[in-house]
Amino acid sequence: QSLDLSNNHLTELPAELAECPRLKELNLRGNRLKDKRLEKMVNGCQAKSVLEYLRAGGRGKGKAESGREEARKKKREKRQKKDGGDGEQDELEDVSRLLVKVLHVSENPAPLTVRVSAGVRDVRPFIVCCALRGVTLAPGNALKRFLAAQTKLHEDICEKRTAATIATHDLQLIRGPLTYSVQPPAELKITPLGRKEIKAKDLVRQLQLEAEEQRKQKKRQNISGLHKYLQLLDGKDNYPCLVDAEGVVISFPPITNSEKTKVKKSTCDLFLEVTSDASLQICKDVMDALILKIAELNRFTLENREDDSGSDNESDALCGPGNLNPGQKVQQPNSPLVVEQVRVVDTDGNLKVLYPSKTDLTTVSSLLTVMR
Repeated sequence: QSLDLSNNHLTELPAELAECPRLKELNLRGNRLKDKRLEKMVNGCQAKSVLEYLRAGGRGKGKAESGREEARKKKREKRQKKDGGDGEQDELEDVSRLLVKVLHVSENPAPLTVRVSAGVRDVRPFIVCCALRGVTLAPGNALKRFLAAQTKLHEDICEKRTAATIATHDLQLIRGPLTYSVQPPAELKITPLGRKEIKAKDLVRQLQLEAEEQRKQKKRQNISGLHKYLQLLDGKDNYPCLVDAEGVVISFPPITNSEKTKVKKSTCDLFLEVTSDASLQICKDVMDALILKIAELNRFTLENREDDSGSDNESDALCGPGNLNPGQKVQQPNSPLVVEQVRVVDTDGNLKVLYPSKTDLTTVSSLLTVMR
């Protein structure tokens, strides 16, 4: 409840300090902190304000980290401005806007919850999740476009997964509540996309061997696929993972998802997950961009009415306009996607993050209309 570290030689504060929910009194005066704004707060603010400042992205890490965060912020704003276009979009009629409706936790009879274990703070501490209903992936190349868009987001706003990693799951295959935790490489078991069940340690080794084979065959250093993300696990004694209520690992960031919750043409509802070891704000920015992109793709798919011949023999479960039961209403291009809030809590049940909050999905694009 009380921590006195005054008149020491501290130059930075760990973001993990914000993970102390019962800390009420914090005395850090007399330290030469690199972050001058934080130093002023320490000298004149309540402990709550200091902890909120650290929680907002670990800005107490000093000038170098703060500079990287600022650069990322400017890069995101520039990209969002480019995506939003110029003033011409302000003149578009409401019917042309992308619609998203937020379903609050209090309105949801069975909301999903993600419980975060203490061990992730040293490995990959930040996670943001939500559910998205009303997606159309059945017709034509809709699923291919969806997967390609996710890959592009990983390359761009996620900075090749170094800033954040996206994982998308079939919501109907999720068994909650979920747990975000860490496991030793020799114990973590997952069934990766397109592979058989394997321990994380063996999967990493297998990918390393495949990468070496790629280099030999192509006679160059560049490698593709999951192999280029292996260095993000270097030096980790434990690996992060998202586990469902049945104890099955459904996500192993930043490497792969599980085959169990794989998104298919028959998927109508998604569970979206963004993790990062950089900051919570990056997770939110990436999630905003992901939802905007899915809304754009959904609109394109519904407007173009593509042929549904390549539906992988899943017509019994398809939700696209070409696979509706008699009398079932066809989804219109301007029908809103429903974003369900997901609470992320600590082991004691204290709220860490709720997405989307009132401040989320507000600046992502002038084309997006959010109904709350």
